[in-house]
Amino acid sequence: MRHNLLRFGLRFVALGYLALLLIAPLAVVFKDTFASGVTPVWNALTTADTLHAAKLSLYALLIAVVANTIFGLAIALYLARRKGVIATVLGAFLDLPLALSPVVVGLALVLVFANTGWFGTWLQAHGFRVMFAFPAIAIATAFVSLPFVARELIPVLREIGEDQQQAAATLGATPVQTFLRITLPAIRPALTYGIVLTAARALGEYGAVSVVSGGIQGQTETLPLIVSRDWNNSDQIGAYATSLLLASMAVITLIVLNLVKPAHQRQEAA
Repeated sequence: MRHNLLRFGLRFVALGYLALLLIAPLAVVFKDTFASGVTPVWNALTTADTLHAAKLSLYALLIAVVANTIFGLAIALYLARRKGVIATVLGAFLDLPLALSPVVVGLALVLVFANTGWFGTWLQAHGFRVMFAFPAIAIATAFVSLPFVARELIPVLREIGEDQQQAAATLGATPVQTFLRITLPAIRPALTYGIVLTAARALGEYGAVSVVSGGIQGQTETLPLIVSRDWNNSDQIGAYATSLLLASMAVITLIVLNLVKPAHQRQEAA
């Protein structure tokens, strides 16, 4: 009896905590967004600045997902099959974006790519503009979402081992054939899971992007920057509408995330 009461009490506390921090704020945003009807919301979401910000967010997301998927596959294959000092150091650096504040990431990128930075002088001399332009946004977004694909793949690759790959090589399969027919099917759920996590992280990035983009209205603003700008300008409808758009995209991402989650993880969660 006491055990059941404790279990229900813990569930009540957990659900109450979730409702207080997540469900209640989202419900208030939804209510306030449509307080004046649908038309102001539609008008806010279809302004030229918001549409341009949505395009920048989407382009940065796509670049980050593609780049980090390729990088994540390569580094995961290496770290899963190698041990030693180099692998340990690479693994530590792989987690660096999770430990650093995004604002610090943005500042570091400024020091490297600004006109007086390590690479900025050369880039400027050859006509390449990185800071306060879309390239900086893409680099910052890719940096903060770097580890997710690799960190999902490494445990899976270590679990499946190399026996099947070695057997395929003995039978005459090329490395590409071995990867496509043996490795990829085994890691596909984890790879998809990592890609969705990368997309979710890239979509909501604010700190690093706010530093490297300059927040130039109509040019280098992403959707999170639009929310911040509208709120600071007391445009509550615009801020609420864009926030609701981002929240809706995040919910869709989470639904996809749970649909592609490996079966054994879904069973454990249940």
